[in-house]
Amino acid sequence: MSQDSQISADSARHSKASFSSWVELMGSMRFAISLLVIISVASVIGTVIPQNRPENTYIDQFGPFWFEVLGKFSVWSIYNSIWFIVIMAFLVISTSICLTRNTPKMIRDMQSFREHVRGSSLKAFHHKVALSTPRAFDDSQAAIESYLKTQGYAYKVRQETDGCLIAAKRGSGNRFGYIAAHSAVVLVCIGGLLDSELPVRMQVWLLGKTPIVENMLIADVPQSGRLSVDNPSFRANLFIPEGGTRSNAVVDVGDAALVQPLPFQLTLNRFIVDYYATGMPSRFASEVTVKDPDTGETFDRTIEVNYPLRYKGVTVYQSSFDDGGSNIELLAFPLTGSTSAPLEVTKRVGESRTLPLGDTGRALQLEVTGLRPINVEDLSTGVPVRASVIEHVASVTGTAAGRRARDLQNLGPSVEYQIIDDSGQAQLFHNYMMPVMLDGDLVVLAGVAIDNSEEFRYLRIPADQSGTAGEFLDLRAALENPETRQLAAQRFAQNNAPPGMDGRALEISAQRALDTYAQGGLSALSNVLEASVPPEEMQRAADVIVRLLGSTMSELRAIARERAGLAPIDPTEPENIRWVQLSVAALSDLQFYPAPMLMAMTSFDLVQASVFQVSRAPGMWIVYLGCLLLTLGIFAMFYVRDRRVWVWLKKDAEQGQTQVLAAMTSQKRNLDFNREFERFEQALERLNKRKE
Repeated sequence: MSQDSQISADSARHSKASFSSWVELMGSMRFAISLLVIISVASVIGTVIPQNRPENTYIDQFGPFWFEVLGKFSVWSIYNSIWFIVIMAFLVISTSICLTRNTPKMIRDMQSFREHVRGSSLKAFHHKVALSTPRAFDDSQAAIESYLKTQGYAYKVRQETDGCLIAAKRGSGNRFGYIAAHSAVVLVCIGGLLDSELPVRMQVWLLGKTPIVENMLIADVPQSGRLSVDNPSFRANLFIPEGGTRSNAVVDVGDAALVQPLPFQLTLNRFIVDYYATGMPSRFASEVTVKDPDTGETFDRTIEVNYPLRYKGVTVYQSSFDDGGSNIELLAFPLTGSTSAPLEVTKRVGESRTLPLGDTGRALQLEVTGLRPINVEDLSTGVPVRASVIEHVASVTGTAAGRRARDLQNLGPSVEYQIIDDSGQAQLFHNYMMPVMLDGDLVVLAGVAIDNSEEFRYLRIPADQSGTAGEFLDLRAALENPETRQLAAQRFAQNNAPPGMDGRALEISAQRALDTYAQGGLSALSNVLEASVPPEEMQRAADVIVRLLGSTMSELRAIARERAGLAPIDPTEPENIRWVQLSVAALSDLQFYPAPMLMAMTSFDLVQASVFQVSRAPGMWIVYLGCLLLTLGIFAMFYVRDRRVWVWLKKDAEQGQTQVLAAMTSQKRNLDFNREFERFEQALERLNKRKE
């Protein structure tokens, strides 16, 4: 053999050995258990940490550092992460190799009676019986076979010249349990992979599909951004407003999306939502018309939670509901300058509009992002806390109805909008249309999103007699006007100066307090006190300033009401005193309100929309089959006991007896097995008591 041939042979043997080692590792139990441990830990994490939420939610919860660290491992979408899918694939390979190697041996063992065992081997068994019986050989054999048959054993007889071997078995289906359980793991993993993002990602990797990142109309999406209508597996979202028709859904791929054509058209005729007395949704459903473009067939169907539509292998679930482009009328009240005249704005949800910012030449972009006709909030903490989606879904099934009825309250319609400044920075707002009773005060709530998340902080604006923020905004405009502040200080001095005393000093103090408050709110007054008043006099000075500011603001309110043509009021009445106190606090907080205008919704024309989840999930039936096999396999492993019996019968012509040597074994030699062996031993001993 030449040197090159020897090298090639050695290389082939090395490759074969490496492949055999790889197969041995993949098919080993320790490797499969390691994969199962990793999958179990990942599943625990995926259960504890809510999946597929907005990034801001995770940043607020874990902080920017841990958000970046955990994001490297796709913790926010574990079940569709590459590493999780790869581990699942390796588990399928490992378990399949194990099945391929062991199943034929197990089947052969299940079918075999092991009738070739020798008599000397039975003496080594722990559970054995050896005796001599005066019964004839044929009678002994018939009696033993009869006993085994009544006990449910299958047996096989091997005849010898001087006797015979009876090999019996029972519970061979125990081996089926191992095969079924391992097959179930493979099927469940394959089903999970088919229903994951893997089929779509494979089309992106191998078929040149390109997820769309930019915002565009579905009609403008190129063919590379569209999946096939015959796509074997997908999970997509479908948004349909009332009266709208859709035949394309959207599949999310990370931060991008692909268009998934549907084999039918879906028209939303009417969206239905019913509510509990608390305002929680008790039922929401969609009345739709389905049209098959291939046959022209149409039919009507109602889609509800737990009652999806199934047609042509596609399942349409009622996921949630949203605004379908309602028309909203708003008033934009300026929060700067000495005027309070609002700008009327008519908007459609989802549209944007440019608003001029006074005479500055600057402009803001206003975009109405949502309308909520019903707002069920938890007021137990004193501030609105929006009911979670889980509670809404639970209420449909009745589990949440009345559970927290005392804390939940319907606050009426609200509007969400964002204001984008000229630098492109956006801020999200959430304002209620109707006033709300909080802590005994009727207030108008204007919310500002914290870090643009779904958590809002609310400005409490005291409502006027009409239930609006109009009088408060007139008061704000009056406070911005220096001449009006001076007039309010003069009136305060005239009404409160002692008889015979010049009120000029009192007027100067009142105007100074108003000017300081107008420039920086209560914090500005606090800074002035800290800089000019000794610590021991601080409390007394603060009380004086608070009373002075309250009385001066009452005069300012009276002036604003006169200019608005409103009837005069008694400033000493408790409700008017309380209104001024709330206004002082709200005007101070207004210094931190991140918008130059306040939007108030006056009316709306509601258009509902349904949000559907559309899926084709062939893996679902595979998973169901896997669950069935797993159930049967576990039952077989735990409740079916494999037992084997061997009985050697030999003729003893000299003594006229039959020699009996028997043994019993099982994979699980527990207490039940010991009792069964005792019964078997007693049955053999009875052969001595029944002579021919």
